[in-house]
Amino acid sequence: MRLLISFFLLAITSNGFCQQTIQKMIDTAQKHDTIIVREGVYKEHDIIITKPITIIGKKNVVIDAEAKGYVFKVLADSVTIKNISAKNVGKSYTKDFAAIYISRSNHIIIENVTLTNVFFGLLIEKSKNIKIRNNYISSKATTEAGTGNGIHLWHCSNAEIEKNELHSLRDGIYFEFVKNSVVKNNHSHHNLRYGLHFMFSNNNEYLQNTFNNNGAGVAVMFSKYIKMTRNKFLKNWGTASYGLLLKEIYDAEIIHNEFSENTIAINLEGATRINYINNTFSNNGWALKVAGACYKNIFKSNNFLNNSFDVSYNSKLNDNSFKGNYWSSYTGYDLDKNGIGDVPYRPVKLFSYIVNKTPESIILLRSLFVDIINFSEKVTPVFTPKNLVDEAPLMQKVL
Repeated sequence: MRLLISFFLLAITSNGFCQQTIQKMIDTAQKHDTIIVREGVYKEHDIIITKPITIIGKKNVVIDAEAKGYVFKVLADSVTIKNISAKNVGKSYTKDFAAIYISRSNHIIIENVTLTNVFFGLLIEKSKNIKIRNNYISSKATTEAGTGNGIHLWHCSNAEIEKNELHSLRDGIYFEFVKNSVVKNNHSHHNLRYGLHFMFSNNNEYLQNTFNNNGAGVAVMFSKYIKMTRNKFLKNWGTASYGLLLKEIYDAEIIHNEFSENTIAINLEGATRINYINNTFSNNGWALKVAGACYKNIFKSNNFLNNSFDVSYNSKLNDNSFKGNYWSSYTGYDLDKNGIGDVPYRPVKLFSYIVNKTPESIILLRSLFVDIINFSEKVTPVFTPKNLVDEAPLMQKVL
């Protein structure tokens, strides 16, 4: 392996001045060489990498694509790009321009890279063993059509997405047909659509991420064997927004997550055999909104704190288990002092059923009339599932 250095020298030509380009350094490099790019602004686009090399930027290296196209196109295995800044990626409604485009390449590392004013940040297809760490990706778009996604993977496997910050994009992180991958310690915020969006992606883990102030929250669709642990879903507000949307999800675990100040904390539709354990739902409009076709889910040891509606259900049938949760609106007692309420708790209120049918009725939320109809339904359930009840409500919050 050789070490090549770009000196950012200016050479006098008959036409004036020209600078040594990164593309020229790549073209002259041999396989497994390391290129050190010195400080400066490089006005280049469509830099193509077709051999295994390492590119490392020194201090203040900026590549300006001048809105003409891609920055890097990686078409080889074993490529590393570190400590580079890139900006002004081309925008198109027919081409998916990306700051770094990776196709059919394995064992790729993208680390400590800053990408600003992008269309797509990282666009990766049919690749595996990808590590994307400590990067910052943002756009200036104001409409979904005017930008792509921050980190977009399609038909990939064994990817590690860790410690990245993504904002002002369409989706912060997007997975489609991705498997055996980990998304950890990322901050995805103020994106126009989803902070995280994945479809048809099985056997993946999402750990310790923060998703806040996104247009529609986080969407998880048509996937199975998912683990979502210790994530934060915060302040995703809007008429069609939620902390987390689950649609056609099977055999998943949602554990130790925080859902706070979302219009809907979790919206469930076709979600089956999912364990919801030790999550905290606080100050949401709806903590859980169950739309239908949700079977054999377990809700255990969760905290439901000061939500307008703890659970909304649109069916009279229930095949899910709610047991051993803490509900801030529970008014029962514990005579034997075992920490479990002696009176079962019914989390579904009649008024939540009415709001589902007639959304305009939400203006009556704090009225005496609502308290009366909720009490009557609690005494004799007619519209809400009779067996949707927590038989062992906790008297203290779960720590």
